[in-house]
Amino acid sequence: MVENRPYLNIISHLIIIVCIGIVMLPVWITFVASTHPIDALLTQPIPMWPGDKLFENYALVLTAGIEDAGGVPVGTMMFNSLIMALSITIGKILISLTAAYAIVYFQFPFRMTCFWIIFLTLMLPVEVRILPTFKVVADLGMLNSYAGLSIPLIASATATFLFRQFFLTVPEELTEAARIDGAGPLKFFVDILLPLSRTNIAALFVILFIYGWNQYLWPLLITTEESFYTVVMGIQRMVNVSETLPVWHLVMATTILAMLPPVIVVVTMQRLFVKGLVETEK
Repeated sequence: MVENRPYLNIISHLIIIVCIGIVMLPVWITFVASTHPIDALLTQPIPMWPGDKLFENYALVLTAGIEDAGGVPVGTMMFNSLIMALSITIGKILISLTAAYAIVYFQFPFRMTCFWIIFLTLMLPVEVRILPTFKVVADLGMLNSYAGLSIPLIASATATFLFRQFFLTVPEELTEAARIDGAGPLKFFVDILLPLSRTNIAALFVILFIYGWNQYLWPLLITTEESFYTVVMGIQRMVNVSETLPVWHLVMATTILAMLPPVIVVVTMQRLFVKGLVETEK
């Protein structure tokens, strides 16, 4: 039994507070920088408290963008990132669920061979197969499109493996009971397996959404039209301007905006996310 010692609780809370402060300090500095004019960031010391340009800076990047970085509104880039992240997340989950269901519950030739082929694709990340993938996407005419941004990244060996391992833990008695009640394969999948997989789906949704939102290399290759730029690409273009200094207050405002959707997803689905990672009794 752990002893309840007040001084240990105080020390533990102090350590937690210090760690949170270390993690949050860069985020706070970024937010503060996004609320000041550019002149305030070029002087020493840099401000540590918010300024009076909050609404002006954020309204500018959301509606007009930065001229030296192409002038694409951040709102447009965030919409593109959202479409890409949701398409990748939902597509990965649906394909992985059905693939794992087929591997576990259907008997067909080379069933395990198919599974191990899927599993071995973990050794082939996007960076390794990016040139042939680009060639296929270009030949199919999917450059500068949401399909080109999303479809090549939809398959997921990791999610297939995780769902397969979970389906293997479902009691055989449950399958037999469903069969006796006359439930077909589709009804068993929709009415029994999907509700049981709710926490796993939630955990994977959070991970895959952040993965899709933070994609940089693939959108950089697949898009040449500014209307299809993602927000991560936009930040890179804002920083790497050629003839002028970066407008850091607008870059920081864009960075804060780019952080919001992943943070909202994590906070909203935090309870299910944690349960999906640590819970053993589904």
